[in-house]
Amino acid sequence: MPTHRRTFPGDPQELRAARSWIRTTLDGHPHSEDAALIVTELGTNALMHTASGDAAGTFRVAVTVSALTITIAVTDSGHTKTTPGVLHPPHNATHGRGLGLVAALADSVMVQGDDSGRTVTAELFAQPGPEGQSC
Repeated sequence: MPTHRRTFPGDPQELRAARSWIRTTLDGHPHSEDAALIVTELGTNALMHTASGDAAGTFRVAVTVSALTITIAVTDSGHTKTTPGVLHPPHNATHGRGLGLVAALADSVMVQGDDSGRTVTAELFAQPGPEGQSC
């Protein structure tokens, strides 16, 4: 199972680069668009809520691909006292839906770490293809 890793500067414009990188890495996999959206949401959270969004900040992305899963992990630079979680904002709120969207797309979501840096990991399970074969 190859794991691909890349570190991105803490600039919101780098989210486009992260999406492009994950699409290229997954090279047409059926879940590549879901993975790109997950990376965008988790990267945005890192930039908005941690030191990753500071001038010298970064966020790291790792993606592992196997016949059964795609595992996407985004690690922030820390310095926050809040733990990421699924929120239930009012309908007119402009923020607070990112991790809920990730949880809706992914088959599992895990948060590890502390205020010195957290990794949010999302897993997408491969769906059986025709005649029981994996995608």
